[in-house]
Amino acid sequence: MGADKGYSTGPAPVAMDVDKTHKTETELLPVTVLSGFLGAGKTTLLQHVLHNQEGLRVAVIVNDMAEVNIDAMLVNSDQVLTVQDKMVEMQNGCICCTLRDDLIEHVTHLAEEKRFDYLLIESTGISEPMPVAATFVTEVEGKAMLGQVARLDTLVTVVDGKNFFETYGTTERLVDRPQLGAENGDQRNIATLLADQVECANVIVINKVDLLQEEEILQLEALLKKMNPKAELVRSSYGKIDLKLALNTHRFDFAEVQKMPGWLQELQGGHTPETEEYNISSLVFRSDKPFHPDRLEQLMFEGFDDLLRSKGLLWVAGRDHAALVWGQAGGAVTLEAGAWAHGSAPPEQWPPHLEKYKTRPYGDKRTELVFISRDLDKEALRKRLENALVTDEEFQLGPKGWEKFIKD
Repeated sequence: MGADKGYSTGPAPVAMDVDKTHKTETELLPVTVLSGFLGAGKTTLLQHVLHNQEGLRVAVIVNDMAEVNIDAMLVNSDQVLTVQDKMVEMQNGCICCTLRDDLIEHVTHLAEEKRFDYLLIESTGISEPMPVAATFVTEVEGKAMLGQVARLDTLVTVVDGKNFFETYGTTERLVDRPQLGAENGDQRNIATLLADQVECANVIVINKVDLLQEEEILQLEALLKKMNPKAELVRSSYGKIDLKLALNTHRFDFAEVQKMPGWLQELQGGHTPETEEYNISSLVFRSDKPFHPDRLEQLMFEGFDDLLRSKGLLWVAGRDHAALVWGQAGGAVTLEAGAWAHGSAPPEQWPPHLEKYKTRPYGDKRTELVFISRDLDKEALRKRLENALVTDEEFQLGPKGWEKFIKD
């Protein structure tokens, strides 16, 4: 998701067309998207909804990466679709990327039939919710999108309560598990995908709570609240929930969902920390001095024990022409290139949220990181981070002097 900072951590916000000639909200087909990792219980939840749809005429789209759509077969074999319902199978690809155009086509056709009250979309286990959500704007660069015929009502993420911590702690990529069906070039980490699915949900269903002790549930809820403070947490066994929590909630708002991640709210100071009773806490680290590249490398090599989530912006001496976007979820760490406004555009062209940096010697160049962890020793972590920065004497060398820190 794009952060309201001088850098980007994902797809930029999409400008929505609010042309009043388009259909009113009541004329649009409402949609709930079910996301969640493989085995979390999405299909079980879908079956529960269809068993208890209370007279709604429901259309269903089931997405599967495999050539044979097993989830669609399960829904069919359960005989939960009434004569008024309809199911569309989408397989051999993911609706958040390779099948995105097909998704737009199918949803448009279902909406134009005008015989359904609701649409449920079950995405594949490796699908990211935000690219799917982005298709529900009205149009992009003149191309008609789903916002003209449908209304995204709720993003529901199903979490495997029994296995979440174990899966989240892995360093594996999606392609390391053939059963996930990821394409060979897919470089995404499993832990990062889980974080993406949690952080942009309106409703998080913690499934399989019947297999957990109360203390285990409370620990998981504490983490999920840190990762996504605005989402509603729902406990579930066998995918059973109150349908009012998933259908016609009107909870989805594209602008708001981009502000949901707990790490972003911590950085912006917009999130009041809840109790640390279950040892889930956070630390925000800010510095106007850059990291020394060698010390930063050593810091990363040493690692961070029990760190659950961290993200933010890095300024590295000798590489200050580009920002670095740090991302860590479970055992997976990523560093991506970002951009500084300083040096790339005159201050009068900077966006409003960078106003306070205009008078600083190095403009918006800075480090801003948030860490979420169990049993977090904040002072020890802060000291490790501070020790990896350039010293006051090194800082005085300036960008020209910092170049010697970079080894060929």
